[in-house]
Amino acid sequence: MTNSVTLPPLFKGIALFTPGGDLIYGIDPHKGSQWHLNLCAALQDTLGLVEPPHFLVPGYTATVDRWRDQSTQKVITIAELYPAVQRYQSLLDLLFGIDDRVWKVAPWQDEYCSPILLESYRTKFPQLWESHDLIIRYSPKDAQMERINELSASINNNPQSYILRLFVSGNNASTKHTLEAIHQILEQELRHPYTLKVIDVSQHPDQAESNHVSAIPTLVRVWPEPVKRIVGEFEDLSRVLQIIAN
Repeated sequence: MTNSVTLPPLFKGIALFTPGGDLIYGIDPHKGSQWHLNLCAALQDTLGLVEPPHFLVPGYTATVDRWRDQSTQKVITIAELYPAVQRYQSLLDLLFGIDDRVWKVAPWQDEYCSPILLESYRTKFPQLWESHDLIIRYSPKDAQMERINELSASINNNPQSYILRLFVSGNNASTKHTLEAIHQILEQELRHPYTLKVIDVSQHPDQAESNHVSAIPTLVRVWPEPVKRIVGEFEDLSRVLQIIAN
C-alpha cells in the first residue's frame, strides 16, 4: 500500500478529530511533546473558534509512536485510539502507514469522553459539530499547515484539482480493500491535486442520501462539474481514471 505522506522511518504521529468528523494531524520525526496543544491551537485558527478546544483531548485523539528497540534493533510501532474515533481507523491506517491490527483502543475515561460533558460545549463551539470536510496536516517543524478544504480546495486557483467522496460501510476488510485500491489509483495515476473524503454511510446515512448514493462502495467526483459517480469495484484502473479525469 502506498501513502500520500512521505513517512520517516521513526516518528510520532497524533490525530485530533472534531465531533463533526474534521481532522487535524501531524507526523514528527523529532517527537515533540506539546503536540496536542499545537493541534488545538491550529484547529482554533482554522475554524475561527473562540479558544482552543482542549476538551477534545484525549477522547477524540489517536496517537502513533514508531521507535527502534536498542537491544534488538527492531522497529516497534505502538498505536492507540479512543472509542469516539475508532470508526476512522481505516483513514488513520492510510495517514500513518500502519496495519489496522496494530491499533489498540484506549480505555474509556468518562471524565474526558462523557457525551454529556462534550455536549455542554456545543453552544460555544458550534463549528466543531459541523462537517467542513477538512483534513489538515500540521507540521510542528515550521508551524505551517497544509490545509485541504473540500469547500474551497483552491478551486479558483487550480481548476484541475479534484474533490472526491468515497462512500463505504463500516470498518471491515472490504472497506480497507476499497480504500487501498482508490488510494493507489489516485496516488499513482491521477496527475492532479485531489481531496478525498471518506464517508461511512452506517454513521452518516444523511450524507449518502444528500449525495444520492444507494449502493456501496460509491466514489463521487464532486469537482469539477458535472458530478460523476463510480459504483462497485475499482480494480479497472483505466475505467476509474477515465470517469474521474474526463
